[in-house]
Amino acid sequence: MVGRDTMPGAEVSDVDGDTDRGAGAPAAPARRRVRRRTGLSRADVLGAALALVDADGVEALSMRRLGAALSRDPMRLYRYASSKEDLLDGIVEFAMAELPVPATPADGDWEEALRRAAHAFRELALAHPHLVPLMATRPLATPLATRPLGMLRPLEALLDLLIRAGFDGGGALHAYRLYAGFLYGHVLNELQERAHGPDEGDDLLRLGLHRLPVPEFPRLRALAGELAAYDGERELDEGLDVILTGLRPRTTVSPENASSSIGVLNASEFAQESGRIGGREPPAGVS
Repeated sequence: MVGRDTMPGAEVSDVDGDTDRGAGAPAAPARRRVRRRTGLSRADVLGAALALVDADGVEALSMRRLGAALSRDPMRLYRYASSKEDLLDGIVEFAMAELPVPATPADGDWEEALRRAAHAFRELALAHPHLVPLMATRPLATPLATRPLGMLRPLEALLDLLIRAGFDGGGALHAYRLYAGFLYGHVLNELQERAHGPDEGDDLLRLGLHRLPVPEFPRLRALAGELAAYDGERELDEGLDVILTGLRPRTTVSPENASSSIGVLNASEFAQESGRIGGREPPAGVS
């Protein structure tokens, strides 16, 4: 049985001498407790790294701190993440695994599916605010085809959702870029809208706008009330209204024929477009 004082990641086993002894036989050696570490998984390492980022920001993350958090030699952690860049990509992938995969609802309401996915993304961003800059910038450092699969699954799911809704392949990619760009911009902006002094009653003081010279920034100072009343969820919905209204007329293929006109799950076209985005020619055999 494992005692309450057992360290995380360790097992305790009881080791006996020969218990099958007759009367008068020499006493068996006393039981000794053997402490044995259990193995870590990559998920354990990434989860601990994400917790460090949540607590102190990306700048505070190091293999030394991660090793201390896991009670492991930092050098041994390189078997789970080969470099700092690999660790950062892994953290983003680990966090994005929390997102529900968007799928076409039974009623075919693709707009509502995109709204739900947008709100789930916002909730993830607010839960891990220090991670948002990584989520926005790490893909820029990695060609599309070499990104972790966990980063590509939301893209694949959204493209499938859009194509089934009636967008052609190019239209689905355009819609995705517009939608994703808006989401990242929104959450970055919402995090920047945090009040300077949340307990202040005066809007200028609460936002720190009293520091701005009146002659140079009359508009910002005049809009202090509106800025102070910022509602991230409402702003998200209003932005989605504009985007989805603009995308609606672009569905050029009837939803019931979308899959057959593009191919099974749009596999061929998605492979072609992935190659173009990554700056490579499509794989041989894809036409």
